Amino acid sequence: MKLVTISGPPSSGKTAVLAGVIKSLKTAGLRTGALKYDCLSTDDDVRFKSLGIPVQTGLSGNLCPDHYFVSNIEECLTWGIELGLDILLSESAGLCNRCAPHIKGVLAVCVIDNLMGATTPKKIGPMLKYADIVVITKGDIVSQAEREVFAFQVRRANPKARIMHINGITGQGASELASQFEKAPETVNLEGERLRFSMPAALCSYCLGETRIGMEFQLGNIKRIKIQESAS
Repeated sequence: MKLVTISGPPSSGKTAVLAGVIKSLKTAGLRTGALKYDCLSTDDDVRFKSLGIPVQTGLSGNLCPDHYFVSNIEECLTWGIELGLDILLSESAGLCNRCAPHIKGVLAVCVIDNLMGATTPKKIGPMLKYADIVVITKGDIVSQAEREVFAFQVRRANPKARIMHINGITGQGASELASQFEKAPETVNLEGERLRFSMPAALCSYCLGETRIGMEFQLGNIKRIKIQESAS
């Protein structure tokens, strides 16, 4: 079975892109399943189910969704293999630009959109910089010049990635992305495999439920801001 990880900031069009990809994969006769990771709630699983594919949904609650993902992906992979799936798509919550949900040896995709601003690609961490494919959406809303500048910034952030432009509403370009998924490497077992980059640092007292403000309540991984003295 082929596993594909899909990441990207909120509202970048991940689910819309995958809907078009799933339709293309089904047309090609490939049995496809989906994993949807989120925090508090999601309706994306309903959309996937409406396409006639099996879906597993995981809500991380007050935990980092990527930590939750990596703690559960083995069981989800086993589920996909037992169902006899050809391709299993794992969509992350994408709530943090520092997210790192990609695995070595597993096809990695990052979805971002043209409306984020030209400087955004350099602000996005491992989920963009370590992706094999970067999908850019909402190109129909901006000018050709803006599309070119944005794609240039993506290329600077990740020179090795394949850049693809997809319209999440019409599905234009989804079949080409589906063909890349068909070429993904097989994933039989994830035990002992490694993430492409470390997860965001944890734990601190606020990760564990602390709500009080003050030095005496701050434990674990704490990073201090360096206050610059104002010029007189």
